[in-house]
Amino acid sequence: MGDSDGEDIKETPELPVEVIYILSFLHASDRKEASLVCRSWYNASQDLRFQKNVTFCFPASASSLELVRGLGCKSRCSLVISQLDGFSMSRSLLLEVGLCLGSKLESLALPGSSITEASLLTLLPRLTSLRRLDLRGLDSLFMSGAFLSREEHRQQVRSALSGLEELDLSDLRYLSDLTFNRLTGCTPRLRRLSLAGCHIAFEFDPYRGCPVGAVEDSSALLSLRNLKRLLTEQKSTLVALDLSRTSITPESLRTIAQVQDLVLEELCLHGCKELTDYSVEALVKHQPSLQRLNISACTELTSRSVEAIAGGLKSLTHLSLSRDWRITEKGLADLLSVSSLRSLDLSECLHISGPEMVKGLTGSSAARARLETLSLKSCTYIRDLAVFSLTQLLGDTLCELDLTSCVNVTDLSVCAIATYLHRLVVLRLGWCKQVTDWGLLGMVETSKSESKDDLSFLLFTRTFGNMGFFKPPRLPFEERPKLVTQNDLEQFTQQPGASLLALNRLQELDLSACSKLTDSSITQVVRHPDLHRLSLSMLPEITDASLASVAWHCRSLISLALSHCPGISDRGLAQAAPYLHRLQHLYLSCCNNITDRSLFVLVQHCKRLRTLDISRCKNISVTTMDLLQSQLPFLENVHYKFIGGADLTLSL
Repeated sequence: MGDSDGEDIKETPELPVEVIYILSFLHASDRKEASLVCRSWYNASQDLRFQKNVTFCFPASASSLELVRGLGCKSRCSLVISQLDGFSMSRSLLLEVGLCLGSKLESLALPGSSITEASLLTLLPRLTSLRRLDLRGLDSLFMSGAFLSREEHRQQVRSALSGLEELDLSDLRYLSDLTFNRLTGCTPRLRRLSLAGCHIAFEFDPYRGCPVGAVEDSSALLSLRNLKRLLTEQKSTLVALDLSRTSITPESLRTIAQVQDLVLEELCLHGCKELTDYSVEALVKHQPSLQRLNISACTELTSRSVEAIAGGLKSLTHLSLSRDWRITEKGLADLLSVSSLRSLDLSECLHISGPEMVKGLTGSSAARARLETLSLKSCTYIRDLAVFSLTQLLGDTLCELDLTSCVNVTDLSVCAIATYLHRLVVLRLGWCKQVTDWGLLGMVETSKSESKDDLSFLLFTRTFGNMGFFKPPRLPFEERPKLVTQNDLEQFTQQPGASLLALNRLQELDLSACSKLTDSSITQVVRHPDLHRLSLSMLPEITDASLASVAWHCRSLISLALSHCPGISDRGLAQAAPYLHRLQHLYLSCCNNITDRSLFVLVQHCKRLRTLDISRCKNISVTTMDLLQSQLPFLENVHYKFIGGADLTLSL
């Protein structure tokens, strides 16, 4: 949803300007709490400058009717309504939306619903300001093939949806040429269209070559010919197309790319496994204005596609090559010489090691990418040298870095990140098992004094399982690092070196499964007041001290993951909960020292919880869990399998 126009941002004379100014610095959830102080503060919180891009999400229920009526006072609105069905309550809710919000609704999504054609046809003609419509997965609308079959209905919907810009028809199993043409005929000015996961007949022509209009539209299939017809008709406005998870072939992609005067800016082809380098070369040739391209999980693509993209898409800003396993270093130097590139996803590209990326970034500042987002997740050949070079070259621009499962990354990389990437907002280091307290603290571990003649690690054993062979040396990630002492911490507080504290803009941090981390570093450096998401799952050495410290210093947390942390107990949660008023998602699975006492603490202090995972917590009872669900009004997702010491053995 776009921002409000300047003419809409008007201050009501009765509103205190000072209060509005104060509220402008608050998080949305805190602004909501402030609105409960008095009527003046409530009116101030409703100022139009705070209502930009606000979407209201709620399930269909009897109480939703009153909510919809209350939204009628707003000048514009966006809704996500889930769990609608064909019963009277859902029909009444949709009717109320049309009556109260018809001319004000800009975006509507109906996920997880199963509504009737009549219900939607009652609503749509009233939505005269709608700009985005999300009908993904609503098979109930298209199963019969009668949706919009009457001309009078089509005229009413066409009159209301003439300004619609975004249409999402993803994952519709029964979409056919007939129903597709009826619906898109009512939306003549589409800018964005999604058909991800739809069954499109790319290789079979149900019309057997007959000219368009000579035969009736197919009621059984959505065909390539029909899609091409739509692209031709709306080529003047359409700029974004999503065909992810379809069976599109190289020739079909070429056909779409060659539509005369079609100028695409965004194209998503995630999971289109039949695409080849030839199809990417054809796409680049005929659509050189592409700015966003997603060809992730297209497993037949090689570095030849990367070279074609680097040579042909000079306006490219976002590129995803995730899970394109055959891509190597070749072509990355040219790709990172595209000056417009801002986001690059190379996650799970297993042959990437970094030298060519560094080479591409070492040119002049005018002829190299200024990346803001970089994902190298599961690129297991990435090592400290590559990370060190990349951080130096991208220090002025990079805001998001994902090194999850880069198993060869060590403390040196963490120190380089803290030293050079001061603009970083998101950092993911999950499963980097060689990262220790020393790296987070920005300190160098004192080397162990070992004699060259000491051969004690070569243990010769004669056992049944190891008959007459030397015991293999321990792998680096299996060795326990030297523990940080109190003297080391005193040195840390005095040294000028860069620790994780230097990343003062951090909003998301993932340290899950970095199993060598302890309280020594977590309590000292995870002190980011704007941190929203933190994962400390699978850290066996941390205790309640870490949890209490994190809660005290990171009071903006929305999501906190502590699963598989055996050192976390009721005591730590009792200390932390009073400072976690914003918390919405909490993960505590397999924390066996958590009991019913912790649930009562959550009820008292964390009233905004929406997700709670306490599965496999053997000291929590089902009775207390039921009480928790009744006391927390926003709780939507609760995972509590095998709580209370339930037997995990499956009996047949």
